[in-house]
Amino acid sequence: MMSPRPRPHTAVIGLGAMGTPMARRLTGGLPVTVYDIAADRRASLAAEGARDAASPAEAAREADVVVLAVRDQAQVEGALFGEHGAVETLRPDSVVVLTSTVGPEAARATTRRLAERGVLTVDAPVSGGPVRAGEGDLLIVVGADDVALKAARPVLDLLASTLTVVGPRPGDGQALKAVNQLLAGVHIAAAAEAIALARGLGLDPATVVESLKHGAAGSFMFADRGPRMVQTYEDGPEPEVKSRLDIFVKDMGIVTGIAKDAHVPVPLAAAAEQLYLLGEGAGLGTHDDSSVVTVLSPKAPDGTEGAGR
Repeated sequence: MMSPRPRPHTAVIGLGAMGTPMARRLTGGLPVTVYDIAADRRASLAAEGARDAASPAEAAREADVVVLAVRDQAQVEGALFGEHGAVETLRPDSVVVLTSTVGPEAARATTRRLAERGVLTVDAPVSGGPVRAGEGDLLIVVGADDVALKAARPVLDLLASTLTVVGPRPGDGQALKAVNQLLAGVHIAAAAEAIALARGLGLDPATVVESLKHGAAGSFMFADRGPRMVQTYEDGPEPEVKSRLDIFVKDMGIVTGIAKDAHVPVPLAAAAEQLYLLGEGAGLGTHDDSSVVTVLSPKAPDGTEGAGR
């Protein structure tokens, strides 16, 4: 008779667009404690069965596995090593699962600091978006040794439909995630250019998206972001923020930075990075990344489409 699978006590730190659905998914199968600076987010998960913690240290106190779902390396540093950070209470041989996209060297530096305290690290950046996170349908690319991966596996298996072990070292997952983000960032920028051109030619953007998303020129990003780009020009509320534009400012910066270090030219990624920087400079950083289309084809001041022949 097979022994039951372990149910590690899991802490989720960071309840943003990805952290909340991941925590909700894990709460259905494991004992989970959550922390976020926003008390209402913690309360929402507590109402669904998670335990609410007042700090990262409190969240990690009983944790076997800590899932970090924060935005960038600065937030990783704060959550782990800042005042009331998780390292204050993490036990030796517990595991930190780094799901954020921070770049290979940042992941390795974090791993070294945790190893000094006997804490293991699984580098596991995620891709797929909030809906798929809630369904356990994420793509997760992993850099970790066998011991750390085995300890984190019950958590990763609940979150991922596709889990690829890239290599044995933290940082390996980040490297593959950077390649993923290169493609994603370029595809969003290309979708924005296509819709901007369509508007400039007097075409109906909604018709363009519906027609092309099923053909050879289509992509996941065009089919996913295209309708939200169209919505940007319509009367009514702006598109729901499913992925902030400033996330791609960060991620494309990682892509171009590590490409430079590797002496690999990435001209398309560099051009896309500049487009996201222009969007951030225009005040769109906290908007959905589909709003970058307005950098190329601005809305008219009176709210009309303002494009066409």
